[in-house]
Amino acid sequence: PPGPRWSPDHLRLHRHLRHHPELLPAGAPLLLAISGGQDSMTLLALLRDLQRLHHWPLHLWHGDHRWRPESGSVALELAGWCSDQGLDLHISSWLRPLEETSEAAARHWRYDQLAEQARCLGVNHVLTAHTASDRAETLLLHLARGSHRRGLASLRSQRPLSSEPDDPIVLARPLLPFSRADTARLCEQLALPVWHDPSNTDRRYSRNRIRAEVLPVLEGLHPGAAQRISAQAERLVEEVDSRNELVALALQTLKTSSNNSSTPALQRQALGSLAGANQRQLLHHWLEQGSGLVLPARQLEELLMRLQPGHPPGQANLSAGCQLQWDRSTLWLKPSTPP
Repeated sequence: PPGPRWSPDHLRLHRHLRHHPELLPAGAPLLLAISGGQDSMTLLALLRDLQRLHHWPLHLWHGDHRWRPESGSVALELAGWCSDQGLDLHISSWLRPLEETSEAAARHWRYDQLAEQARCLGVNHVLTAHTASDRAETLLLHLARGSHRRGLASLRSQRPLSSEPDDPIVLARPLLPFSRADTARLCEQLALPVWHDPSNTDRRYSRNRIRAEVLPVLEGLHPGAAQRISAQAERLVEEVDSRNELVALALQTLKTSSNNSSTPALQRQALGSLAGANQRQLLHHWLEQGSGLVLPARQLEELLMRLQPGHPPGQANLSAGCQLQWDRSTLWLKPSTPP
């Protein structure tokens, strides 16, 4: 529809949200994590322009990691710009000593802060500005590490923000149809201010090396490579979800009861009669259901070797205080015995 600041990019995001209404439900309050970089500024601008069609109350959050001396001034400048735009910005500052920081710890802190802020505001949808380029980098990193299909299907468009089963807060990534080149172009077209983070070009971080050294080569060979790799990741998400449903149905036929455990047990002989790939999937899902454990591929293979027909009863300490035990017909989970 015609209106102020409408473009093919606005239409692309609008149609994406219409095709996936669960991503950002119309009228639902949203909490957007905004760093000041080109991706989050683009997402903010697009969401503000689409508010008249989707009617979201919009809240903003910025995390000051305090890794750089100028991070505090960036936070203040960003807050000033938001105030001029009539937007409220909540800023959280990380108070941990610098020597204790890491990428993983910073990510964990950000998501914890976002979840806390969302609860305070009564918001169930937290947004980050991950793009197709981010998802392509993630898939390439997991592929190089030898990740299972499930790892390759990470960086989903939506996932629970908390590991608590009853927590309704979800993390949504509505900008995945766009590339980093798109967000750079949009920042210029929409005259958006951008606060660049020097750490994004620090090649000590593996993701930055993928961004600076690998993706440009792939884009040179096959323009649009990042978009296609991201699309492949989306297809893997759909495949993993579909397969999980089938595995859950198959598990029901293998479950049994055991006098040794109050949790459902698994028929060992029936499991061992299946093809190896099916054994891996079923054991993986059963262990995750029963204990929340996701075993590395090598540990899973070692377990399956010990569970094959003809091998004696045994046990294996897994982790998180959990032990797998089996006799000739059944396997079950129990709390591990301290040494």
